[in-house]
Amino acid sequence: MRLLIVSQYFWPENFRINDLCAELVARGHQVTVLTGWPNYPDGQVFEAYRQQPQDFQHYAGAELVRVPLLPRGRGGPRLFLNFISFALSASLVGAWKLRGRHFDAQLVFEPSPVTVGLPAVLQRALKKTPLAFWVLDLWPETLAAVGVLRSPTLLRGVGQLVRFIYRRCDLLLASSQSFIPSIRQYTRPEQDVRYFPNWSDPWPSEADLVPAPELPAAPGVFTVLFAGNLGEAQDFPAVLAAAQQARQAGAAIRWVILGDGRMGGWIRDEVQRLGLNDCVQMLGRFPSERMPSFFMQADALLVSLKRDPIFAMTVPAKLQAYLAAGRPVLAMLDGEGAELVRSTGVGLACAAGDAAGLAAAAQQLAALPLAQRQAMGQAGQRLTAERFDRVKLIDQLEQALQTLAGPTARAPSP
Repeated sequence: MRLLIVSQYFWPENFRINDLCAELVARGHQVTVLTGWPNYPDGQVFEAYRQQPQDFQHYAGAELVRVPLLPRGRGGPRLFLNFISFALSASLVGAWKLRGRHFDAQLVFEPSPVTVGLPAVLQRALKKTPLAFWVLDLWPETLAAVGVLRSPTLLRGVGQLVRFIYRRCDLLLASSQSFIPSIRQYTRPEQDVRYFPNWSDPWPSEADLVPAPELPAAPGVFTVLFAGNLGEAQDFPAVLAAAQQARQAGAAIRWVILGDGRMGGWIRDEVQRLGLNDCVQMLGRFPSERMPSFFMQADALLVSLKRDPIFAMTVPAKLQAYLAAGRPVLAMLDGEGAELVRSTGVGLACAAGDAAGLAAAAQQLAALPLAQRQAMGQAGQRLTAERFDRVKLIDQLEQALQTLAGPTARAPSP
């Protein structure tokens, strides 16, 4: 098939869509990606791209069609302008750059914002190309949950935009089961909405791994590791409160934070203010391929989201990566994500926002025999094979796109 992927974020930015595109190319499909200038998460266009933009026109055999945008910068107003600038640029400049080209199907990757769907809707209208939309973040609910928008009038306006985009899609893919009722509020009754979760990446054997030198060994200390975006949604005030309570209880626990984001500066300042430097380590951001070398040194892997109805419906993408790593999961979540952890025996979960519960769960895990923690990790790996296998899920997506494209779509190249 000739596939058009529309994503505001793409390599060298680190998102799952990179892996999907590489796999679709490997399966013989001709993939074109409509994307913007790389600037996530630092908010500035990558210096390597500024110097040599011609080096970023292809990725793993996929062609990249890049359009200008206003970098994210810092702060809500600048982020809003970043979203709007990509939507407009990809719709206008993107339509010009893609003129005269035919695609069998297109896929939108939407971790946020929903405005990424606008250029795809335009391409659908211009080229009659069927459109699949992968919903990884619910708008306008998330905007209200993190306080980006508080005006009921503006939130209703965003809801109208969501309705406009969703109703022009041929297939909507929900990254969690709980998303489906919310998505259906904005769709036509007959539209196809399906559950399609994130997958777990293949995990190397620990025998082939070298421990990350950035994380020194700490014999006798229980290591809880968080990896990912440091944003409002991850509720780091509660995480740091849990670290403080565990230390006051005399627990030998260190909390390691990998990643960066809008809350990164606040977390560093708060660690200093609370005097937590001895038990909280912030190591910064590393490429995804380095994660196994860090995860192998963790005794538990932390996933957290704020207390809010929208986050109770969310299964964070990092959870699938944690399961594949074969380490117990320590979850401070509500809803579908917490139920997954509890019901499958892959770790311990407490309620979202419950700092005391998180501190207690971390101490409980640290007190368990090693064999019991290993059994939790093995349960996570079994769950990965059963529900989140990469090959099986991409098979499903490929078949769905083939169905949208119809019998006249070009067959994959061998």
